[in-house]
Amino acid sequence: MSVRDGFDPGVPCWVDLSTTDVEASVRFYGELFGWEAEFFPQPEAGGYGQFRSGGKVVAGVGPVYAEGMPSVWNVYVCVEDAAACADRVKNAGGQVLMEPMQVFDQGRMAVFQAADGSAFSVWQPGAHKGAELVNEPGAFCWAELDSTDVEVAARFYGQVFGWEVESHHAEVPGVGPFAYHEYRSRGHPIAGMAAISPFHPQGTPSHWLAYFAVADLAATHAKARELGAAVLIDSMPSPKGEFMLFQDPQGAHAYAIQLNEPA
Repeated sequence: MSVRDGFDPGVPCWVDLSTTDVEASVRFYGELFGWEAEFFPQPEAGGYGQFRSGGKVVAGVGPVYAEGMPSVWNVYVCVEDAAACADRVKNAGGQVLMEPMQVFDQGRMAVFQAADGSAFSVWQPGAHKGAELVNEPGAFCWAELDSTDVEVAARFYGQVFGWEVESHHAEVPGVGPFAYHEYRSRGHPIAGMAAISPFHPQGTPSHWLAYFAVADLAATHAKARELGAAVLIDSMPSPKGEFMLFQDPQGAHAYAIQLNEPA
């Protein structure tokens, strides 16, 4: 099992769901991925909770920050110093959407907007180190940026996190020529990036999406539809495995992927 007790700086370490209906989202993901939810009792926590899979913390959940905001999965990158990261974001042409703030004894977080328009969060660990389980069915396994400008995004995230980009080109059936860009940190692949695809409505802004591993993609596909999700990509191959893109009943998008067995 890919049990974790912390992440290197510059690596996506956590995802959480901001939703317009916390109760309904807890039911949906509980049935889809087998997750159980527990919530922090402190009023200051604002109704924030955590999903567990097999007893391990795998993701967060809470209400949207403000009325009128859509449901969305948020991706967090581990950093040593959230305040220093905020300075790098501004110097690289990004914006601070939420200044670094302390979250009890759990750690410090901040929310930024990159130069390509994508929103992302950072996490400076305290008691909470990030996801306790990754790369296993029922857990987060990959983050991907769909960008309106991959060159601007590559330059920005390189300046902020020191990420390097490795590009791959292929012919995808039904899509045509396709370029996929892998973000690498210390030589290891840690996230992906692609240009906004024709599967998205025209005018869709740059955004990050989370991938969750599943044991059986066909069964997850059927269950998602049964629970009221919209499946936007039924099934597509990738070097990591077959995946699908879905929109949950509250409107948040995510990928499910059946990871290939290790060679």
